[in-house]
Amino acid sequence: MDRDLKYTRNIGIMAHIDAGKTTTTERILYYTGRTHRMGEVHDGNAQMDWMVQEQERGITITSAATTTYWKYNNEDYRINIIDTPGHVDFTVEVERSLRVLDGAVAVFCAVGGVEPQSETVWRQADKYRVPRLAFINKMDRSGADFYSVVSQIREKLNSQPVPVQIPVGSEENFSGLVDLIRMEARIYSDDDSPGSAFRTESIPAGLLAEAEEWRGKLVEILAETDETLLERYVEDHKSITAEEILRALRKPVIDGNIVPVLCGASFRNKGIQSLLDAIAAFLPSPVDIGAVKGTDPRNNEEITRDPDKNEPFSALAFKIATDPFAGRLAFLRVYSGVLKAGDMVLNVRTGKRERINRLFRMHANKQDQTPEISAGDICAAVGFKDLRTGDTLCAIHKPILLESMDFPDPVLGIAVEPKTQADVDRLSIALSKLAEEDPTFRVKIDEDSGQTIISGMGELHLDILINRLKREFNVECNQGAPQVAYKEAITTSAEFREVFKRQTGGRGKYADITVEMMPADNGIRGLQFLNEVKGGNIPKEYIPSVEKGFREAMLNGPLAGFPLESLKIILKDGSFHPVDSDDLSFEIAAKQAFRRYSGKCHPVLLEPVMSTEVVTPEEYVGDVISDFNRRRGRVEGMESKAGSRVVRAKVPLAEKFGYVTVLRTLTSGRATSTMEFSHYEEVPAEIANRVVEITKGKIL
Repeated sequence: MDRDLKYTRNIGIMAHIDAGKTTTTERILYYTGRTHRMGEVHDGNAQMDWMVQEQERGITITSAATTTYWKYNNEDYRINIIDTPGHVDFTVEVERSLRVLDGAVAVFCAVGGVEPQSETVWRQADKYRVPRLAFINKMDRSGADFYSVVSQIREKLNSQPVPVQIPVGSEENFSGLVDLIRMEARIYSDDDSPGSAFRTESIPAGLLAEAEEWRGKLVEILAETDETLLERYVEDHKSITAEEILRALRKPVIDGNIVPVLCGASFRNKGIQSLLDAIAAFLPSPVDIGAVKGTDPRNNEEITRDPDKNEPFSALAFKIATDPFAGRLAFLRVYSGVLKAGDMVLNVRTGKRERINRLFRMHANKQDQTPEISAGDICAAVGFKDLRTGDTLCAIHKPILLESMDFPDPVLGIAVEPKTQADVDRLSIALSKLAEEDPTFRVKIDEDSGQTIISGMGELHLDILINRLKREFNVECNQGAPQVAYKEAITTSAEFREVFKRQTGGRGKYADITVEMMPADNGIRGLQFLNEVKGGNIPKEYIPSVEKGFREAMLNGPLAGFPLESLKIILKDGSFHPVDSDDLSFEIAAKQAFRRYSGKCHPVLLEPVMSTEVVTPEEYVGDVISDFNRRRGRVEGMESKAGSRVVRAKVPLAEKFGYVTVLRTLTSGRATSTMEFSHYEEVPAEIANRVVEITKGKIL
């Protein structure tokens, strides 16, 4: 069935942990008729939390996708929804989902307000320019404050929040909301029963003045962005109709200049229908977003693809998952053209063709098979041989490379080993499948000890991956103590010459390079390589081999074998032998040069530093701060929030192991903490020396 793309919405639900994302999604599925019974996170039967561990822990671990329908203004809207995790260890799930979404609903807790992970997902949405709505949830909770959260969105997230609703009552007296666009109240029944259990009535007399004030603010902000509305505003702002406001509101929301704010209590079934109406009314369709930009891999020229089924096919693989029944699934966002089951497409990264055997519409971990998917849609595909997160798939004779995704490096590693000999092969296969699914999960074999080291974004991340090894792959393994993912950097520059010469009878090996090694320019990660060789002293075909040699050498730094965060190499001169020189000779010369001279550039050890936020009762603030000081932490700020104090600090990850348990003891279990990776910084000399000794001696 052909559908008008303007009635499609690709949205994500994003928020801090425990703000109510999954509960909100469950209510959306119920009210749109996708499910006939509401799942609850605390009962472990939420549709979108389908993994056993998600049900046990009551958190979302993997982003789940589903498709549902909603009638608004007598039109049927198809809504593709991705419910993303809130825990910082799974931030990559949010990142890759936002990359392919057209809009998002940011859920905030009416009590907690803007929390650390709210800021993280907001920044990610800014990065991909995703228009969004704000839904202030849990208005029925003790301490709920709608207006405080609105001002936090403005101040902390540097955005322009515009309430289109205000609450009727709060905490246990929260009974409904005032629609500022239509100037009417929606009052919900007291029994919290599901269904369309609300009545529309005139605004309560005690709220009328407040509602008129907030509607005035809404119209005033819109008048700044819409000339037609500005004229009407000057004439008589009170006569402006709901239709005029709806028309004027849509464009600045899609442009990302305004964030409409709604309110409700998902667990009590209040405010969900209004949220669905707002998704249809304000968030963009693929047509509103317009053409996707990419490059032609044949000549690197910029090209575009319109969201049209008649354009050449293009899609982005934003997630790989292993399903026990369907096998390996690739989640695709189709930007243009049509993809049919059985089609052959081009994977631009590998340059190889892939056959897509079957296509599915997803509902969490269930699949509905479909013969074809067209532009603007999200689906899952089966049958590919070599596909990774971030790969572009396109029509074979009309290639396009879409912008891929950058993922953070893991900050924590642990050694694992199978418990029995029978598990050795199974462990290797299972780890490679998990690494395929999750770009922030890495597996490597330590050359000195022969141990398998798995690395991830935090203790919870690794704990869940080890749990998945047991449950999904039936692999039992022992694990070592967590190890911080240190890095190295050089701090001074040095110029040197390296000659690699080997004669073994017959053709030998020869390479001669003169190189300057120095710290990379600010903001550059990885290898910054500049070629300044003049006059063909080194033939052009050997230059990439020099670059490759240094890039590979960076994986083992001079201090303790940790990888270098960044490095700048200027290739200044050199020479070659017409017979003995080849690619391998120049690659080896680069590696030897790095090993011999990087230690003379004053290398230092870098450690991951975490942004930490602790919410604690006032009487424990002193204990929390002195504990941070013991952990080499820097307190960066404090503020009051809902009767508690919020302490923000930067603390090295090496000092954070077991922190939650210590915090519980210090505060009698009354404080909570969150942390996320901030940056790498230099380790103090005495601690660096100890780390180097331990690493070189492998006393782990």
